[in-house]
Amino acid sequence: MTELIISGGPDSEEPEDRGDTGPDVELRQLVFGSVQHGQRLDRALVELVPEFSRSYLQQLIDLGGVTINGIVIHKPSTRVKAADVGTIELRPTPQSQAFKPETMALNVVFEDEHLMVINKPAGLVVHPAPGNWSGTLLNGLLARDAKAMNLPRAGIVHRLDKDTSGLMVVARTRPVMDALIRSIAAREVSRQYVALAHGPWTGNRRVEINAPIGRDPRNRLRMAVVDLARNPGKLARTDVELLQNCDQGCWVLCTLHTGRTHQIRVHMAMIGHPLVADVLYGGRAEAGMQRQALHACRLAFTHPVTLESMVFQASLPVDLNLALANWGLSYNQT
Repeated sequence: MTELIISGGPDSEEPEDRGDTGPDVELRQLVFGSVQHGQRLDRALVELVPEFSRSYLQQLIDLGGVTINGIVIHKPSTRVKAADVGTIELRPTPQSQAFKPETMALNVVFEDEHLMVINKPAGLVVHPAPGNWSGTLLNGLLARDAKAMNLPRAGIVHRLDKDTSGLMVVARTRPVMDALIRSIAAREVSRQYVALAHGPWTGNRRVEINAPIGRDPRNRLRMAVVDLARNPGKLARTDVELLQNCDQGCWVLCTLHTGRTHQIRVHMAMIGHPLVADVLYGGRAEAGMQRQALHACRLAFTHPVTLESMVFQASLPVDLNLALANWGLSYNQT
């Protein structure tokens, strides 16, 4: 296998109306003492309102729910002083309400008492986040299985981008969740994707891409191949194999060895083959595709409890099948 080594190197929330606290809001008085003097506001609040997490308290600060000496404070990093007084409105936030059951149709291809494997459709967000606090896979899992409420992230151990379709494994118990996370970290879970990319493939049919990925320093909405000596990031490896070629582009099989955010999309763009319709990384809406042409087609792992070898394959969704036909390509899954 040829190795290609590259070493170069949300929507904002408006503050809620403070005129009417409503039945779901508790107004609590704050008095900062000598112990809190000089501390960040969010850290001091953890001590004064210990029944709530620091993350939740930071959300309240962002929403304008904290005042000090009559002034609304919006920065969690604000330093407090002894004898400062204020108030905090303990209110529901989008994040605090995100983890609620929502009935939805899920394509479950395997299920036992320990785990399930899901074929996720394109367009379904996996986990609540700004702009998508409801209608996510997590919400659907909470509605489908009452036990999921007792698991971090409802048992989700890895993610697919919103517009990527295909296979995911989800834990149903905490021991299995921990075991799956360890297996993924140890690269014992095999994850393969098929992708339709711009530009005909040239050179070796197989390449190994080793290129670290981090937040794009020029555009925080994107990921990018980074120089770890200059920018934060993590090592990332993707193996890419040509399946079919045509004048417009190429149909490839991608095997993940690490699971960085947008990894395949970034690596394919880096080698000059951005995914079809992946506008964030230079792709164009062609061949009838309106979302990035990426599908998690194969998932294999050892069952953490039964130790059985589990292998799952997901057939192509309609849009990808049509895109292949539009470019005169085909896919025989084996």
